[in-house]
Amino acid sequence: MRRVITVLLLAVPVAAAVLGPLIADLFATQGGLPYGVDGPLGTDNLGRDVLAQLLKGGATSLGVAAGAVLLSYLVGGLIGLTAASARSRTVDDALIRPLDVLLPLPSLLVVSVVAIGGGASLVKVGLAVAVINLPTVARLVRAAALSAASGPVVEALRMQGESWWRIQLGFIGRSVLASVTADIGTRLTLAIFLVASANFLGLGLSPTSADWAVSIARNRDGLLLQPWAALAPAAMLVACTLGLNLLADGLLARARRLEVR
Repeated sequence: MRRVITVLLLAVPVAAAVLGPLIADLFATQGGLPYGVDGPLGTDNLGRDVLAQLLKGGATSLGVAAGAVLLSYLVGGLIGLTAASARSRTVDDALIRPLDVLLPLPSLLVVSVVAIGGGASLVKVGLAVAVINLPTVARLVRAAALSAASGPVVEALRMQGESWWRIQLGFIGRSVLASVTADIGTRLTLAIFLVASANFLGLGLSPTSADWAVSIARNRDGLLLQPWAALAPAAMLVACTLGLNLLADGLLARARRLEVR
């Protein structure tokens, strides 16, 4: 039952984000009044069809968050693997310690400062979210890889003349998959929260954008007139974050069972 709920919670917003922009125009009504009743979910404060805007708005909310998490894992994962495999403590500290400077900084404050500097931009928001996640990802991968990196198998592979990349990705990298998989849900949830917060505050996108968080900010004053204009995109974000949390819990439980075995 839990798996069914998780799938349903994730399937709707993800499908809307991926397929929505392709079919949004099929549901759009033209020339509606602000906060009107035209269309299945009515119209927003600009007279645009809420359902069409809902289908268009997920690509930025979820796409930027997923891209930021992917970038943080690519860079942070490589740093963590390299630090875990370093034979010198100096190299290990040189890779990990500079990242510790970012750990105590408030995440939303960092995103706001980066986004505002030089003008609001969704790319800047995504890069800021990736940088914020970088230290924790690097530390997670390093901690998960230490045991395998210092084991006899790696020494044997080195003596056989295997390349650094083959050792890192072929053996050590596989040893951290369980930990990384369990962390993905939590990491994505945080990224979605940060991207949505930035967009809600107007730091990433135009105030007329179809983005879910922007739609909430733009239509919140009309809740009593046309609640779906704000509630529908809010429901999408809530469903996605709840689904990701349930997915993360399930993956974490599975990873623990594999460790026991």
